[in-house]
This record gives sequence, structure tokens and C-alpha cells, in this order.
Amino acid sequence: MQSLTRKTLQACCSLTRYNTPACFLGGARYCNYTMMGRSSRRFYSNGGASSASRLMEEDPERKGPWSQGDKFTCKLDFMQHLAQGMKPYRVMDHTGSVLDDAHDPGLSKQEVTDLYSKMVTLHIMDGILYEAQRQGRISFYMTHYGEEAMIGSAAALLPRDVVFGQYREAFVLLHRGFTVQECMNQCFSNMHDGGKGRQMPVHYGSSKHNFQTISSPLGTQIPQAAGAAYALKRQGDGACTICYFGEGAASEGDFHAGLNMAATLHCPTIFFCRNNGYAISTPASEQYRGDGIAPRGIGYGIDTVVVDGNDVWAVYNATRAARAIAVEQNKPVLIEAKTYRVGHHSTSDDSTKYRDRKEVEERAQFDNPITRLRRYMEVKQWWSPEDESQLRHNIRKDVLECFKSAEQAPKPAVAELFTDVYDSIPTSLQYQQDELVELTRKYPEYYSMEDHSNGI
Repeated sequence: MQSLTRKTLQACCSLTRYNTPACFLGGARYCNYTMMGRSSRRFYSNGGASSASRLMEEDPERKGPWSQGDKFTCKLDFMQHLAQGMKPYRVMDHTGSVLDDAHDPGLSKQEVTDLYSKMVTLHIMDGILYEAQRQGRISFYMTHYGEEAMIGSAAALLPRDVVFGQYREAFVLLHRGFTVQECMNQCFSNMHDGGKGRQMPVHYGSSKHNFQTISSPLGTQIPQAAGAAYALKRQGDGACTICYFGEGAASEGDFHAGLNMAATLHCPTIFFCRNNGYAISTPASEQYRGDGIAPRGIGYGIDTVVVDGNDVWAVYNATRAARAIAVEQNKPVLIEAKTYRVGHHSTSDDSTKYRDRKEVEERAQFDNPITRLRRYMEVKQWWSPEDESQLRHNIRKDVLECFKSAEQAPKPAVAELFTDVYDSIPTSLQYQQDELVELTRKYPEYYSMEDHSNGI
């Protein structure tokens, strides 16, 4: 290739200066120039350093697209993690005593009693369904033991706010009017189940209650919540989304994609992380080196707070404030609720294999969110041992009645496997349905239709 003239080089570097990144090595500009499909790379020193000087003289505070008003320094200083960490926000201590009256949410006796009743309902329902799985009466279950105070977040939302849950958010549904009977129907996959028996137990969903169906893969709901929030912002209905997930799900790529999308597009999303200390069998100490999940939100430019996840009022106040920020300012918020998973991860897990049983017993006894709220009510003289005994008796009776009804109800018709996807069933799917019908008739001893509504 013919040598480039000085004039051509200057023209080339002039373009580089304004349109493409320029690189200076030892005072010389490294110039790329393409001709006839081949690249010629030359160094030239005349004017290279002076060009850089002229740039600074012309625009001493020149900013790139990455800039957020950066102020430069001559001090080489690496940021380190916070030695003391972010202090969790708390309203009441373990005895139920409010630390600062200004932070007492001031709910009425009836409102607090209803909230407490739902926490106890969830706890009792968990116990019955967990034992039912152990008896082989349902296929799977996940408890909420130790995390019941999260219901405070549900109480701080409005019905029009859209919920994206993970595995332990039945409290949101109960607070919004989803009944214990509906929970039982879903776990038994019977004909009354809104999902028609197509989901695993505890994978609830209800369009009526603005609760999106839970999916098993971790983290998928996070970018979905950001996208839905963007749509809500465009609609201007004054609603937000809330997305629940555990600290283990925050290790998924979807977590980072969802937070970055919400931050850059100003989506009214509340990201609610339940940091219960374990991602199945992996303790938090082996999941990350930083101070929990909260610093990641700060890194994405998101307003972030850490709360005592066993304090229902701390959870309530934080979520209420987060909702105001999300809706009024059209921006995401990250809440990290530090709690403890008292139960096993699921009925497929035995947590005694990876944590001390004594550790679990101590947390269940001394940092129980239900006990803490009950003591709060007792301090206000709203609750007595007689009230407690009567409440638990009535709830257990109601839950067992719902359990019995759900267990006895027939399963959905087998044909429901092929509905609700296409307006009219395509030939390929019709072929599969016919094949299934033939199979059940050929081997009735293996495919009994007696338990299904309307048989096939």
C-alpha cells in the first residue's frame, strides 16, 4: 500500500478526534486508517501531544457519555467495602417495644389484629401442608417459618400494585383476599385450582389479586417486574410493581439486568430481597463477600435500604416509603430484609445436613416475628392469652376444613392439558390428545380417570 501523506493523516486523526476513540501512546497518536479494505496503522508524533492539550484547553471539563459530572482527583484510592456494613432499620425490639414512637405506624387495633391473624394463619397452614407432603398427600411444599413479618410489605401496598413473587409470598395473597381454600386447591391441584393443576404446589397466581403466577426458575420475575413497571408508568395509573426474591436469586444474571433496566428507564419498581441467610444449602457467607445485597442497588444508582426482616413494622414502613418514591418519582427502590429461614428450604431438603439444629432452635425462639408482634399487642393491652388460644383454635379448625375439602375434590379433566394456549387446537396438538386418550384406555390400571373431573 502507498504511504499515507501527512495531509491524509491529519484528516484521518481529525475524524478520530471527534467521532471515534483516539489513543495516545507516549505522546504519539496511534492512528487507524482504512483504505481499499486494508488497514494501515502509523504513529506520528508531530502535533499529537499538542492536540491533546488543545482538547483540554477548548473543553477543560469535557464529558463522555459515561459521565455523571465526574470530578477528577490525583489521589489513587480504591473503594473498599463498608467495615461496619449498612445498619438495618428497626422499629421494635425483640420484646415488642417500639424504640422510637415517631416510627410506630399507628395502625388501629383492628388492623393490627387482622395482620397478626394472617401471620398465624400462614404459620398453621404451613405446618399442616408440610406434614401432608410427608404423608404423601401432596407432592411438594415450602414453608414460610421465620419470615412471616414480610406481610408488612403487603400491608403497605395498594390493590392495584402488581406483585411478582418467588416461593414464600403466600402472605401477599392472604392479605389481598386470596383464601386458605384457594391455597389448598392449588397445592392439591384439584379441579377448583385457578391454574387447573398445571403448577407445582405453592406456585400460586391470581389475576384477580394482581399476583403474577410464580415460576420455578430463579430470578425470571426480576426483569419482568421492571418491564411491567415501565408499562404502568406509561399508563399513568399511579401504580408500581413489587418483586420478591431471595439473596440466592440475586446471584442470577436476571437480577442485574432487571435492576439496571429499572434504573436507566426510571421504572416504578420495588425490589424486595428476602435475605434469609441460605440459598437452599449455601450460607450467605459463601454467596458473596460484600455487605449483603443492598450495596448492589447503590451501584446501580437505586435508592436502597436494609431493614430488620423480623420486624413487621420496619418492613411496613420501609415498603410504604419505597412505594411513595417509586410512584411519585418514577424510580426503582431496593429493600433488603434481613431475616432467617427457620424451616428447611423445601420438603426436598434436610437443612440439618448443613447447619446446626441448635442454631435454628435459638433463632426460632428468640427472634420470632409472630411473637414480636404479639408482644407489641400485649404492651398496648390489645391481646391476652385467652385471645391467643381462641384465635389458634379457630384458625386450625378452618384450615383443616379447607384441607379436607381440597383433598376430596376431583382433579381437573385430563383434556385441560391441551386447553388455554390456542384458540383452536392445531392438528399436532390434537394428535397428541388423541394419543393420550388411547393410552389411558389401553392401560386403565395405570391411568385411572376416576379421580378426574369428567374423566378425560
